[in-house]
Amino acid sequence: MKVINKILKAHEEGRPYWSFEYFPPKTQQGVQNLYDRMERMYRLGPEFIDVTWNAGGTSSQLTSEIVATAQSVYGLETVMHLTCTNMPKEKIDKALKDAKECGCQNILALRGDPPRGQEHWEACENGFSHAIDLVRYIRQQYGDYFGIAVAGYCEGHVDNPDKDDDLYRLKEKVDAGADFIITQVFYDVDLFLKWVKKCRAIGISCPIIPGILPIQNYSGFNRIITLSKTIVPQFVLEELEPIKDDDAAVKEYGIKLATDMIRKMFADGIKGYHFYTMNLERSTRIILETLEFVPPVENVKPLPWCPSLSAKRKKENVRPIFWRNRTKSYIARTEAWDEFPNGRWGDSRSPAFGELDGYGVSLKHSKKEALALWGYPQKLSNIFDVFVQYCRGEVNSLPWSDLALAEESDIIREQLAHINSLGYLTINSQPAVNGVRSDHKIFGWGPKNGYVYQKAYLEIFISPTQLDALIARIESDSNITYYAVNKQGDLKTNTQSDGPNAVTWGVFPGKEIIQPTIVEAVSFMAWKDEAFELWNEWAKIYDTDSISAKLITDIAENWYLINIVHNDFHDNDGIFKIFEQINVADYEADR
Repeated sequence: MKVINKILKAHEEGRPYWSFEYFPPKTQQGVQNLYDRMERMYRLGPEFIDVTWNAGGTSSQLTSEIVATAQSVYGLETVMHLTCTNMPKEKIDKALKDAKECGCQNILALRGDPPRGQEHWEACENGFSHAIDLVRYIRQQYGDYFGIAVAGYCEGHVDNPDKDDDLYRLKEKVDAGADFIITQVFYDVDLFLKWVKKCRAIGISCPIIPGILPIQNYSGFNRIITLSKTIVPQFVLEELEPIKDDDAAVKEYGIKLATDMIRKMFADGIKGYHFYTMNLERSTRIILETLEFVPPVENVKPLPWCPSLSAKRKKENVRPIFWRNRTKSYIARTEAWDEFPNGRWGDSRSPAFGELDGYGVSLKHSKKEALALWGYPQKLSNIFDVFVQYCRGEVNSLPWSDLALAEESDIIREQLAHINSLGYLTINSQPAVNGVRSDHKIFGWGPKNGYVYQKAYLEIFISPTQLDALIARIESDSNITYYAVNKQGDLKTNTQSDGPNAVTWGVFPGKEIIQPTIVEAVSFMAWKDEAFELWNEWAKIYDTDSISAKLITDIAENWYLINIVHNDFHDNDGIFKIFEQINVADYEADR
């Protein structure tokens, strides 16, 4: 949706709101880390995020990718920067087309800075000279489809010495079709508030959102204020002087200063704040927590996973559980599934079904990071130990799990660690939940005054020598269903139906029962290709002839992936009872 509508709703409700800015990192590993950070910061409830566009569109492809991923994977309403610098109309047209296709409906229209090494800004051939030209062009080509933001300079634009003229230039951008204004960085709150009053006096009535840049370190702060000629109150300079060589103290001061600035603006009626995050998380999070702005759970968690804002997926309300720890991969893999029988999943007859995702199967760590995390296993017990350490929080990720063990799994953490020590390698799990309120801090999701449920679930890599014995124990409990498959696609199951089995559901006033997380055969068979390939990606960090590489490759080629659902959601321990009678001979052989 258009961000202006969210902003106006916040103003109508008289509540504070905030947004975050990110820039495209320079390395692929940086991009992966940014996605993890964006997912965490989603929980802080921003109304929108924006992604910058380097001068001349040098990062345009990456900007477009990040925008598409933020919209479709992480459910973040996203504003895409678009500049005039070195951007002829054909580049502008492609950028707008790409934005629309990925579901992005918001543009921040900027003139942009001069390209690196160029002192003065110049329009390129067949390009635009000013942001107002870009605003007019977007409205001409797309009508009211895009929401448009523009930049405001409360200290005056560096290229315009006439501050009154600069104000009227801003009004012209608004009159041409801009919906709201985001200011450049400032540290003088009184100057900003006076500037807002001047804007209102000349007829600028749209929302004006102040840009907040928490000071992260002294040298970076000094560089920014020097380049942008930002006015800094004398008291800030004086308070920074004695601590400027202490990075931790400067960061804490930056948090306090930004918090005080927002409190002063809020008292003057300013409700919205745009954080220039510098792709960092901590300062912004602490500021929002200190101000007690962080919203209640039900405002930011409509489903137990982040809903996609892609136009193609906006009605999606159910997902297979298998990709829970690799959401980006799941979205990309299923984007092209052609048909949606029962309003749910792709048709296995489709040629697009189950193709490996467009990002490729890969680890989210560099070789150096992966080696530091998982070491050099020489026998199976070394691999078991890595999984145990992950369950106990001593290792923060696995190839199948981009983030640390979910908070909801705390209550089964030691049980998971125990079965991993026996060679049942878990890559996904959830405990049973029998009707907790939808505003529960850990398990809650969905509208207020509802109740949520979930079945105990495990997804495990298991050796062939252990599989038959485990299946025999599963068959002794009529409440348990499973699917097991190896890399070659040999499927074993006790499930009688090909239909989905809901493992998470919610009951809410005035609504039908919502079943957002399921287990079913077709999507499990699509997931298994990626799940096994991640073993091979792990093996690649070692020399091909090494013991570690051969050990891991052997698992990929010969082990099974099994998912287990205990369908009695009253019983949280039942799913673990099948591991109590372990065949000691099989266990020792697998170590």
